[in-house]
Amino acid sequence: MLNPFALSDEVLTWRGGHHLLTVEPWGADSVRVRAGLHRIVPDLPGALESDRPTMNPDIRLEIAADGQSATLVNGRADVRIDAATGLLTVRHSQTGAEVLREQPAHFWWPGARHFEAAGGGLHRIEQRFASDPRERIYGLGQHGHGRLDQKGMVLELAQRNGEVSIPFAVSNRGYGLLWNSPAVGRVEFAENGTRWVSDRARQIDYWLTVGDTPAQILTAYAGATGFPSAMPRWASGFWQSKLRYRNQEELLEVAREYARRGLPLSVLVIDYLHWKHLGDWDFDTADWPDARTMVEELHALGIEPAVSVWPSVSPLSESYATMRDAGMLATADNGAAITGAWPDGESGAEIGVGFYDATDARARAHLWERLQTNYYKLGIRAFWLDGCEPELRPAPHTLTYAAGVGSEVANLYPREHARGVFEHMRAAGETEVLSLVRSAWAGSQRYGVALWSGDIEPTFAALAAAIPAGLNVAMSGLPWWNSDIGGFHGGDPDDPAYRELVVRWFQFGVFCPLFRLHGHREPRVSHGTVGDGGGPNEVWAYGPEAYEAITAMLRLRERLRPYIHAHLRDGETNGIPLMRPLLLAFPDDEAAWGVEDQYLFGPDILVAPVTALGARQRRVYLPAGAEWTHTGTGRRYPGGSHVTVDAPLDAIPLFVRDDAEPPLAPPVSEEAQ
Repeated sequence: MLNPFALSDEVLTWRGGHHLLTVEPWGADSVRVRAGLHRIVPDLPGALESDRPTMNPDIRLEIAADGQSATLVNGRADVRIDAATGLLTVRHSQTGAEVLREQPAHFWWPGARHFEAAGGGLHRIEQRFASDPRERIYGLGQHGHGRLDQKGMVLELAQRNGEVSIPFAVSNRGYGLLWNSPAVGRVEFAENGTRWVSDRARQIDYWLTVGDTPAQILTAYAGATGFPSAMPRWASGFWQSKLRYRNQEELLEVAREYARRGLPLSVLVIDYLHWKHLGDWDFDTADWPDARTMVEELHALGIEPAVSVWPSVSPLSESYATMRDAGMLATADNGAAITGAWPDGESGAEIGVGFYDATDARARAHLWERLQTNYYKLGIRAFWLDGCEPELRPAPHTLTYAAGVGSEVANLYPREHARGVFEHMRAAGETEVLSLVRSAWAGSQRYGVALWSGDIEPTFAALAAAIPAGLNVAMSGLPWWNSDIGGFHGGDPDDPAYRELVVRWFQFGVFCPLFRLHGHREPRVSHGTVGDGGGPNEVWAYGPEAYEAITAMLRLRERLRPYIHAHLRDGETNGIPLMRPLLLAFPDDEAAWGVEDQYLFGPDILVAPVTALGARQRRVYLPAGAEWTHTGTGRRYPGGSHVTVDAPLDAIPLFVRDDAEPPLAPPVSEEAQ
């Protein structure tokens, strides 16, 4: 038998017929694995930084003396390839423990790596691994199923409102795996095997790291895909938003009322339909007659305005013809630039619209020119990149982009959209950039994105599901996250049960990286098929009891802001998020891996949100390896046990680690108010 192995430039190659497999070191304790038919294409779109990181001088590549296998060792990662089958096994080089192993679907066909021709050089691709029923899986972006552990789940690799695909998994077996393909597909974490699927792609491409702790894995992932950027100081305060403030005077009156009441407000959001047409990316002067003066007044009050930016482009807009003629719109297979339907114009009826191609650098530059001229030069530096999946039916993967056909590259769209804003704002002199986004992909963290929950229900069930959703986002390498406080789809400010929900959601929101109130409250008004406005959603809209509890949370958030920025700065160099599942801080505590409804906020504050109507007590698990002080009573508890504490409506159960002193208690002067 011919030798199937080749070693060159620290790359281990195996060939079996037309099937080609390469393994190469890619950062400390990490490898990049690619497989294809006939060839490996070197420059396909993906999440990894474009250049291979500087290598460890201790990397070892060798072919066994009997020729039956070959091995690449890079730090903790020990990768062995079987000569006869090409099957790959990964072990921890120091302990010898198996962390991941390929597993064929059948002894004859198909194998662990399967390529099914789809035409045009594309294939339906499957990658199979053996399953451990005791394995726990975290990360994978944002999903509303209400679970932290993804084992047993089937997850679509596609972007939708509230369902965000970041194909990075962290396992309790000691590895992290990035499926480095923006193709639409799915991943299955079944009892009888793990399977990654790309519906249309050219080759298998994944990055794998081996770590002793989840923290080591997250740090390695950030090193491979980009460390988070710095959060602007203004972004850590309270964000006021609703669907929607309909004109300049209504918005300004909200800002003035916050000032009259002496309440802290950092950001005030101008939602969609402030434009005349989708794709104008400009204020409609009929409702916003003097945007510059408006911005100046907001800045004088210490408030940053944020504006909604959609990627949709109406034929009625100023941009459509220019972008269409320059090839800057995503197209259908037949070349048509009208690819979706959305209400636009006076009637509120749906008309055909296009979508700018965020994977085209020229289109990103054109969008920025509009944002710079119509918003940034007025003093607006906060952009809300809404609907950035992009939102269209049947799906974004039905379009063709500059980067490729949609089925192969569609998941890139939200990241490239944010990239354009980030890079152009940096070029304009902004050193700290934040864009609020509804979707993201692997590597988005390096482009200043703050993901939010999407349009979720105004229920206690949705609040409970938001906790593991946010924690899995954190485990996906994206440190800035928030949910719509109160949920999005409705909510009656006069309903006592809903008022309780809003208070409990505020208590959770205080301990999220962004602190943002938003929703489409009752009574809701529609513009065609699109929500055009709703009831009040300011903090004083929920009655005196709720107001007292909410304003206490606003002031608590102000006290926490130095703590928040200190630990966000840590994440800029180590990739560790601010919002942390217990397993991240206490990996040696087996029980911590199963806790899905509480978390650490930074290293010192354990947060246990209340997620049931009428609940006035909360059972809390205190991780082993620390002592915990309940802030409500001052009582100190040993770790490794459950406690039940009171949870009155105006308080969220909080515990402080060991002898830490985070700024939770109000100063004496504030208590006296």
